[in-house]
Amino acid sequence: MRILHLNDRLSRRGGADIHMLSIIKRQHAEHAVYLAVGRQDGTAEAGCPLYCLQELAGGCTGTDGLECLIGRLQPDHIHVHNVLDPMLLECAAAHDAVTTVQDHRSFCPGMGKWKLDGAVCSTPMCRGVCDGCFTDPQYFERIFDTTRRRLDAIQKMRVIVLSTYMRRELIAAGVPAGRITVVPPFVDDLNVGPSPVPRPSCVLFVGRLVRSKGVYDAIDIWQRAEVSLPLVFAGTGVERTRIEDLGFHVSGWLDRAALASWYRRAAAVIMTPRWQEPFGIVGLEALSLGIPVIAWASGGIEDWHPGPLFDCGDVVAAAAGLRSLASQSVAPAAVFDPDRLMAELYAVYQTASEER
Repeated sequence: MRILHLNDRLSRRGGADIHMLSIIKRQHAEHAVYLAVGRQDGTAEAGCPLYCLQELAGGCTGTDGLECLIGRLQPDHIHVHNVLDPMLLECAAAHDAVTTVQDHRSFCPGMGKWKLDGAVCSTPMCRGVCDGCFTDPQYFERIFDTTRRRLDAIQKMRVIVLSTYMRRELIAAGVPAGRITVVPPFVDDLNVGPSPVPRPSCVLFVGRLVRSKGVYDAIDIWQRAEVSLPLVFAGTGVERTRIEDLGFHVSGWLDRAALASWYRRAAAVIMTPRWQEPFGIVGLEALSLGIPVIAWASGGIEDWHPGPLFDCGDVVAAAAGLRSLASQSVAPAAVFDPDRLMAELYAVYQTASEER
C-alpha cells in the first residue's frame, strides 16, 4: 500500500506533529509511506521519503506542485493533516483524500470556540454570530470566508477527529455524521515502560507558552494551592520571557527523552487551556505515567481524563484539586492501544477507497 501524508511542517514541537510522526513510524514498517511538508524546523526526522513543497507552508498560489507529486507517486491513499489552505484542501479532496481535523480552524474563525468575554461558544459558525468575536471587520470577513472554504473542502473527504467533542462540533457545523470517525492519538516514543521513579520535585506545565494554553491560570492555581513544590514550564512561546521574569523555571522545547524525564519528576501536571481543547495529548502522556492531571472540563479532555475535571476558569476548585492530588499516584489512563487505533485508521482508508 502506498500512502502519502501531507502536513504544513516537519516538526516535533506540537501534539499534532508528534501524532502524525507516530502514525508514519508504524505504517513505514509495512507500507510504502511518503511525507510532503512545506517547511522543516530541524527537530524531527521524517522516517520515510520526504518531499518539500513550498505551497504546503501556506500562502498557496496554486496546486501544481502537489498535483505533480501525486501524479508521480500514485498513492493508494492520501492523508491530510495540518494543511489549511483551501486550495490545497480542495485539491486533496479531488483525489479522495482522508483528512484529520486537528483543531478548530475548519469550523471556527475565532479563538477555538471561546468568545471575547471568555465564555465557551456553543454556536455553530455563522457570520452574524462570529463577527462578535472580532474588532477588525475586514479581517473578520477574510478569515470567515477562508474558514468557510476549509469546511466546504473537508465535507468532501472522509474525516478523522481525535475526540468525541470534535465530532460533535463538526456535525454541528454541517459535516455529515457518517463521514466522521473518532480515532484518538496514542502515546508513543516516551519511554513509558518500568523505570526508577524519582521523588516528585515539581508541578509541571507542558506546552506552548501562550495565553490560549492557560499559562497564567496554571500560575494562579499553583499559587492558590500553596504546595511545597515549584511550578516548572516545559515548552516555549511568546509568554516565556514574562514567565521567567515572574521567577519560574522554563525548560524550553524538549526532545522526547528529556520530556519523559520531567514527567517522571512531576507530582502533577496542570492543563488549563483557554480554548476548547481538541484532545490534549499532554494529559494522556502524563496519565500513562501515573501522574495526576489538573484540568478544565474543556473539549476533548473528557475522552481520556478519569476525573475530577474542573469548570473552565474555576481556579479555586482547581487549586484544591492540586492540593489533594499532588504527589498521589493514579492508575494509568485507559489503554489507547496503538495497534487497535491503527486498525481503525486503516478502516477509514478502506472506506474512502470503496467510495471512489
